[in-house]
Amino acid sequence: MGLFGLGRSKRTVGLDIGSGYIKVIVMDHGKGKPKVAMAAATPLVADAIVEGEVMDPTLVASTIRSLFETAGLKDKKVVTAVGGRDVIIKRIQMDRMKEADAREVIRWEAEQHVPFDMESVELDFQILDPHDEGLQMSVLLVAAKRELIENKTALLYDAGLEPEIIDIDAFALHNAFELNYPEAMNGVVGFVNIGHETTNVNLLERGMPVLTRDLAFGTRRLRENLQRERGLTAEAAEDILEGRTSDPELEEFIGQRADEIALGVERAAAFLQTSTTQEGLSRIYVCGGGARVLRMSEAIADRLQVPAEIANPVQRVDVEPGAFDQISIADMGPMLMLSVGLALRRAA
Repeated sequence: MGLFGLGRSKRTVGLDIGSGYIKVIVMDHGKGKPKVAMAAATPLVADAIVEGEVMDPTLVASTIRSLFETAGLKDKKVVTAVGGRDVIIKRIQMDRMKEADAREVIRWEAEQHVPFDMESVELDFQILDPHDEGLQMSVLLVAAKRELIENKTALLYDAGLEPEIIDIDAFALHNAFELNYPEAMNGVVGFVNIGHETTNVNLLERGMPVLTRDLAFGTRRLRENLQRERGLTAEAAEDILEGRTSDPELEEFIGQRADEIALGVERAAAFLQTSTTQEGLSRIYVCGGGARVLRMSEAIADRLQVPAEIANPVQRVDVEPGAFDQISIADMGPMLMLSVGLALRRAA
């Protein structure tokens, strides 16, 4: 699902503008399955993006330009995404009707579910059960503040790029996850993306995104806690977060912080179980920079009492030789799920 997009190309550039890193995946959509043709990433100066808001657009645009230049990327059209508190994703029930008819009434339906001024949002939707015959149909409603999209578009133009598609980050993550883990498209599973400032919790029921939540927790807060509460230097804290060093004495500390994420997943799963399904959570997949932190996935699994594993963004995606010459897939892999999902998109 994308908010807009035109044209068709055999090559897609997925651009993930995160608070900690900017990541790029180039996907070749030529013959056969999609293939990763190139991957590149660069860290972003601290506080250039805070809580999803670009505080220094000039600096961020310059960093994007430098990344493209260093990587030798000449492409100008990119696929990127928006997310955060200014995006609402909600599963709703509507009278069954054709998609064209639903498009005529979706704004009226959205007024009952979206806490934004309808004049200031972009709306999209997807019918989740188009082949059922009941009087009601299940619809995934998406609302994004227009200002959010306009700001992202302006940032790209400042960087000398053009948005081919602006997606929703939860959907792009889902696209990459579905391709890499088709076996997870049964039952209820959790997909958790631990970012620099925010953790995205996505619950899927038989492959359908049914609940998404953002938690105000990320590797930035964990780094600050390590420095403040455990007296680590910035470099030592970063080594822990990057998985380069381990300290048994910190396992309990990190486990306590992982509990915050696990509790958020637990509450979301409990809400889902009482509202839409009787099935319990069967497995957790973890990605993002936080997935590399010592014992993070294990601590989440311990809290929820379900298996957890670190998700691989190229588990079932073909990779061209040399695609990861500029970055290490072993080190950066968990952080690339969103950019891979974006690069899998092709404008219709």
